[in-house]
Amino acid sequence: MPLAGPPGISRRERTGPTNSVNGLERTFSIIKPDATARNLTGAVNAMIEAAGLRIVGQKRVLITRAQAETFYGVHKERPFFGELVEFMTSGPVVVQVLEGEGAIAKYREVMGATDPSKADANTIRKVHAKSIGENSVHGSDAPETAAKEIAQFFSENEIVG
Repeated sequence: MPLAGPPGISRRERTGPTNSVNGLERTFSIIKPDATARNLTGAVNAMIEAAGLRIVGQKRVLITRAQAETFYGVHKERPFFGELVEFMTSGPVVVQVLEGEGAIAKYREVMGATDPSKADANTIRKVHAKSIGENSVHGSDAPETAAKEIAQFFSENEIVG
């Protein structure tokens, strides 16, 4: 059911890129190449859904070098930037839009600490990550970041709430 609103104003402009029609928050997720290579997409998605988040956009893609460099541009001056770009372009990933109450914070909790040895029990990274670098998933850290990251990989009609 389309949102009612003034003609000529898109759904995104009426609701904001990180909010659904219900006022629920949206966040961005990547299931990284280390996890897709081990066929863990379903296991990760089960953990996401068990936490009460809905997957409202999802696709399996190969990230290009240009996309990875743009996505991780904030880290461009850091010594690990080149390695990170190489890793993220090394195989397929699953990009997702997740929706729920407090979705950004909730997904970061479900992911666990970047270092899997420091992650809480039963988090994605504690259960599935191989290392700090091969940590299985990415999630947005703030509403502005989520909006930018979602827009980089999804068009409005690819997100179905």
